[in-house]
Amino acid sequence: MNTSANTLPTPGAGAQNVRAVTSAFRPFLWSVRREIWETRSIYIVPAVSAIALLAGHLVMTTILRLRMHGAWPSDPERLHKLLGTHYEMGAVLIMGGAFLVGIFYSLEALYGERRDRSILFWKSMPVSDLTTVLSKAAIPLAVLPLLSFVITVATQVLMLLLSSLVLLGSGVSWWTLWAHSSLGHFPVMLLYHIVTVHGLWYAPIYGWLFFISAWAPRAPFLWAFVPPFLIGGAEKLAFNTTFFFDLLLHRLQGPEAPAPPGSNMMDIMSSLGPLQFLSEPGLWIGLAIAAAFLAAAVHLRRSRGPV
Repeated sequence: MNTSANTLPTPGAGAQNVRAVTSAFRPFLWSVRREIWETRSIYIVPAVSAIALLAGHLVMTTILRLRMHGAWPSDPERLHKLLGTHYEMGAVLIMGGAFLVGIFYSLEALYGERRDRSILFWKSMPVSDLTTVLSKAAIPLAVLPLLSFVITVATQVLMLLLSSLVLLGSGVSWWTLWAHSSLGHFPVMLLYHIVTVHGLWYAPIYGWLFFISAWAPRAPFLWAFVPPFLIGGAEKLAFNTTFFFDLLLHRLQGPEAPAPPGSNMMDIMSSLGPLQFLSEPGLWIGLAIAAAFLAAAVHLRRSRGPV
């Protein structure tokens, strides 16, 4: 009789489990916030890229209006292509800058704390090596892509506002600009592209960089980029093939999408559906490789000391 009573769930057990998970997740969030606070290039580089884009767009719009004597393209298709090209260029530049920041950040993340011996201080903190490595990996895999997405969308809105101000009095309605700006569906496709490609497809690249950052005794940049070139060069000399270089190029370009030739970035992003992306063998192979590299980085951080 009493045994059945003892098996009854304790009141408040669910809340205790939630608090336990939250307390276990808190060091990870604190570590991510510390990385953002200490590495200002995470948000400075995308912001500077956005400012440069806005300045270039303002100059281009002003010059275009002066050259055309106030006659803006009346063809909706031409107007849509002109504005779409600017938005795509802005997205590429901002995300490309964030990608470069992610590369240099990943190479410096674990090597830098060994070089300046700050690893001795951080190891004394109640944060595990797994939590530290995962929090650092979250910066190029999640924080930078999402931050670049927010900055890109804000930049596109400001570009539209600047264009509307420049065209005041030219006879072109501001609604014409906003109607052909693709601002309604472009952010959705851009967010999908960032999550799939920059967050998942590039995972093995960042995993390799974190592994080198944790292992390299000196010059992590050379150790990260020289071995792939040596492997590809040796393959070319020995077998006259370029399979390794093609593999690296495929990883950098992203998964193949069945888009027609001459398609713009929005067409390519929209043609790669979620089911097709999740069915890509290269995605899961890359995630497994990334997990192996990150596990090796955790082990190396636990065993290696300052350089």
